[in-house]
Formats: sequence, C-alpha cells, structure tokens
Amino acid sequence: MAKSAPLFAALLGVALTASALAADDSTPAKAPAVTADSSTDGTVTVGGQRIAYTAVAGTLTVGATEEEDAQLGADGNPLAGTQAALDAASDKDAKEKPPVARIFYVAYFKKDVAHPEDRPVTFLYNGGPGSSTVWLHMGSFGPKHVVTATDQHLPAAPYKLVDNEYSLLDTTDLVFIDMPGTGFGRLVGKDKEKAFWGIDEDGHAFARFIARFISKYNRWNSPKYLFGESYGTTRSAVVSNILENEKDIDLNGVILLSQIFNFNADIDAARMNPGIDLPFETGLPTYAATAWYHHKLPSQPAALEPFLKEVEDYAFGEYAHALALGSDLPAAEKQQVAEKLHEYTGLSVAYLLKADLRVSGGGFTKNLQDDDDLTTGRLDTRFSGPSLNPLSEESEYDPQSSAISSAYVALFNDYVRRDLKYGEGQTYLPEADFGSHEWDMKHNGNPIGVNVSGDLATAMKTNPRLKVMVNGGYYDLATPFYAAYYEDKHLPIPQALTSNIEFDWYESGHMVYVNDASLAKLHDRVAAFIRSTEVGNK
Repeated sequence: MAKSAPLFAALLGVALTASALAADDSTPAKAPAVTADSSTDGTVTVGGQRIAYTAVAGTLTVGATEEEDAQLGADGNPLAGTQAALDAASDKDAKEKPPVARIFYVAYFKKDVAHPEDRPVTFLYNGGPGSSTVWLHMGSFGPKHVVTATDQHLPAAPYKLVDNEYSLLDTTDLVFIDMPGTGFGRLVGKDKEKAFWGIDEDGHAFARFIARFISKYNRWNSPKYLFGESYGTTRSAVVSNILENEKDIDLNGVILLSQIFNFNADIDAARMNPGIDLPFETGLPTYAATAWYHHKLPSQPAALEPFLKEVEDYAFGEYAHALALGSDLPAAEKQQVAEKLHEYTGLSVAYLLKADLRVSGGGFTKNLQDDDDLTTGRLDTRFSGPSLNPLSEESEYDPQSSAISSAYVALFNDYVRRDLKYGEGQTYLPEADFGSHEWDMKHNGNPIGVNVSGDLATAMKTNPRLKVMVNGGYYDLATPFYAAYYEDKHLPIPQALTSNIEFDWYESGHMVYVNDASLAKLHDRVAAFIRSTEVGNK
C-alpha cells in the first residue's frame, strides 16, 4: 500500500523458535532452531493453461553490512570460525550482538520446466516504508486473489479468496518479499532498527536477500526482474543500482507500480513545503480524473483520457506559469486560473482562491464531496466514505484502505497457515510499528528531500540494456500517475536510453490490481514486457 507504517523484528546469528517469532519484540538471550521452510504444491489456471507449481514459505537471514552478511551461511547461521559464530556462542544477550534480519518470503516455482535455472524470476514487494507484501501477494500475481468490489467497503468476514486467473506464473517465477521486521520476519541484535530501517539500509538488505535467494535456488543465470509498488518503487531504484554496481547482478527489467522517486513532489506534504509547486502541477490530472469519475465537474467530458491530456497541457502551461509568479500574479489572472481549476476539479472558485490556487491531496479528498458529507479515497479516489469530522480542513482517513484492508489481512492469515502450512503459533505483522524508531529518510548521507531518480539513472547507464516499465492508476492520489511521468521524463540519462522506458496507465487507483479489468491489463502488459526482455534485452 502507499505510505503506511509496518513492524520489524528479526534475528542475529542465532535462530528463533516459532514462539519467539510470534512475539513482536523477539530478542531472547538464547534461541533454538527457527521454523523450517514449508514447501507445498498447487495448481492455477491462467489463460486456459493449467500451471502446476511449488510454493515455498520461509525466511532468509541477512546481515546489516556486507562484512556481517558474509559471516552467515546459507542457512542464516554463523559460519564456523567467524566473529558472528563467536558472538552467537557467547553469553551476552542477543540484543547486544550484531544485528541481522530474518526476512520472510513466499516463492512460487512453476513445475515441469525443462531448465528451471533459466526461467525468469521476479522479486515483488510493497512499500510504506513499513509495509509487508501481503497486498501484492494476495491482490496481484500470486496464485490466489482476494475478491474486492469496485469502489465499495466490503462486508465483514467471511471474505472470498479465489484462484487467480491473472497470476503471472504463466511467465515468471514469483518471490514475494516482506520488508525486514514485517510478516513473519524479525530483527535481532544491537541497534537492529537503525541497521535496517532507512532508505539505504533497506536497499542493501533487499539486495543481500536477492543475492542469497538466487544462490539458494540456483537462479544466477535466470532473467531477473524487480517489481515494486509505491515506496517499493523508491526501493527498486536504490536496489537496482546496488545490484548492478555493487554486486555485479544485471537485471533484465525493473517494473514500477505507483511510482515515487522525488519526495519533493509528494502531494500529501505539498503545503508544508512552500515555494515548491511541482506537486500541485503533477497532481492536477488526478484531481481532474477523480472529479470526472464522481461527476463533480461543471461540464462532464464524454471520455476520460482526452480530457486528461487537456488538463496535463494546462498544468504545465498556464497553471505552472501562474504558480511561478507567486505573489506577483495579478488578481485578474488569479481569478481566471481559479475558474479554470474549477472546471477541471469541481472545487469551488472561492475555495481555490482561499487556497491560493494550491490544493493539497488531503484538502482535495476532504472537499470534493463535502456537500454530501463524504470523504474521497486517497489510495483510490473512486472510493468514498463518511467524513469523520465535517469541519476538518483535510481528510482524516482513507476510505479505500478501510474498505479492503481487513479482507487482505484475514485471508492471508488463513491462506498461509491452511494452504502454505506456515506460521502456526506465530504472529504475522502486516505493517511495522516504528514506535520511537523513525525511518531514516537520508539517502547517501543527503538530508535534503529524498530523490532516488539518480539511482535508477545510474543503473540504466551502467547497464544500457536495462528496461523499465512504469505503471500507474489515474485515480491514485498517493502517488499521482503524472508525477511518475514527470520524474521519468527528467531522469539524468542520455536521450538514447529514454526508449528503454515504457508507460502504462489504468482506470484504477494506487493498487491497480483491486480492479479485475485493470488487473487483466496489468498481467498482459507485464507478461509482454518480461517476454520481450528475458532473452538478452534485444
């Protein structure tokens, strides 16, 4: 999901029992063997093709630095004769030992493949930062799919889980990875949160996980893909650069869903960053799409996409010019801009003038349907719900998140234990509880607003065959689609590499896959992207 906050815990060079893993803060002084990986078989039919697969649910352990990681064996235990082995054997409390993360994952391997070591493998993860990957796992390409209504709050349990006819197992093996400290994963050791909860720390942990995974399953020669959603796209930019330039692991493709690279363009925090008008400009097309969907425009266009093209041109033409003038904008021109924004957003001219032509994401979702005492969704603006406080300035919750989260969490908890035979007696953490441990938003030591565009650009320049696929929903106000387009059109790459990037938009929200029609398109486009890039990026 978008910018939620999950829970982390993991383990040192020692192993945790199932009961220890069930605790939210697992830092025992001594710990017996960790729960073994679980392997099960299943089938799913995709495009009329019956696919037999093996699912593996388990954990891989990574160290907090390259040196510490190198002291861990394939089983996550310290190698004999290393400092990690001495620390593990010592009597000092586990929380005083070097930090490690035991990362939970579920991998799906297609059976009856002639050369499985050559088959594409895709690593998928959600964002937050702080989210597990339960959303992508149960909503997008796994063999099971949570049934959701288009834009309505689901009834309470029992929820419905079905075979996923749009699983990507027809094209690639799949590895769903939970962020360190979420899912059934745990963190252990001295300063464990500091060691893994930050842009750079997290990126290196995922890169180490991927390197360990391809070693464990002999996938070094497989075509490799990253698939990140939301903050997961931020992570993908960082991880792609680490894999390419620190680990000599070339990627065939990076698949981005609901992208955010430049946090200065964050529409949620736009009014907290005076003088930076980019979020208002890149967010305007999403405002327009949302008003169109809810029939709040003074004149309703017949089709969405031609209307959005008109709004995009205005956003970076007259609107951008007006905002750039700041307090020098003449009153008459300001009135004209407010009236045009009214035509594109449905918000009143008076409100737009009061907002100084700059409406934050929360301000828009609170006010668009305010006459009906409704708050508009953020992750998916097609959703609506009763306003918590009719007098509030901005929205106070997200109706879309409230509508479907319970179904995803409940069905995964049932599925992982019933079908995957993993997690009995343990607690699954869908999100990290940061508590007093803030996520470190500094990147490469830079305290200025985060922008990881340079990481992906470096990966693309050092591997000029690397292809990038950008996916986004028109109704996503967490990471507006046009912000992604703007970011990627401004990557510091040679003109010759711009053709390595493709853009795909959907009539859906942040979680494109909650809409079955959009999921079908997402499957077909991603499958085509992988097929076109798995044979040497021709």
